[in-house]
Amino acid sequence: MKILGIIPARGGSKGIPGKNIKLLGKKPLLEYTVDAVRSSSLLDRCILSSEDNNIIQIAHQLGLDVPFKRPENLADDNSTSLDVIRHAIDFFESKNDFFDAVCLLQVTSPFREKSLIDKAILKFIESRADSLISVREVPSEYNPHWVFEEAETNLLKIATGESEIISQRQKLPKAYHRDGSIYLSKTSVIKNQNSLYGEKISFIDNTGSSYVNIDEPADWKKAENLLKSIR
Repeated sequence: MKILGIIPARGGSKGIPGKNIKLLGKKPLLEYTVDAVRSSSLLDRCILSSEDNNIIQIAHQLGLDVPFKRPENLADDNSTSLDVIRHAIDFFESKNDFFDAVCLLQVTSPFREKSLIDKAILKFIESRADSLISVREVPSEYNPHWVFEEAETNLLKIATGESEIISQRQKLPKAYHRDGSIYLSKTSVIKNQNSLYGEKISFIDNTGSSYVNIDEPADWKKAENLLKSIR
């Protein structure tokens, strides 16, 4: 299976200006994801997708492949990861370079274990799923079987639609949330279904590993504290 890695990094972060190349410890945030890519032997190619000249310059310094500059209309607040991925796929296919799958690696998830990318790719291939995402287990108090939604004014219903709540924690089925570290998807699913997921979604469980998804200043502070603890 031929797999294209894509690192999306636009320049318009509002919560943390310049986030993608801001120094975390002694390295630009982008470099943590580049290091994870360097540890992988199963990505056939990995590229940066960015519209920002400063980010592109840092990427070149890190030895990251930047085959194009992303169009400005794909770098605003309304642009989706799917838009960015489809643009990259179209770029390569216009040059008769075809990939079976795409691996999206977000800069905002810097703490990946060295073997994570290749473990995810191997499981993705073996599972024959449409996609694979990295996840973490949801704590029992947030399990959807214990979560309520507003049914009507001043009334609640169980979010899963059940009539009775599961009374014992031990009987709760495991639930997971995306952690943003890895998204793998077949190119055919992206193109034909306009989806990163498709119908069959596999997963790799990151529960227990160092984790932060950087979006706000508080997340950046958490990342700094985590960095100190894992050195």
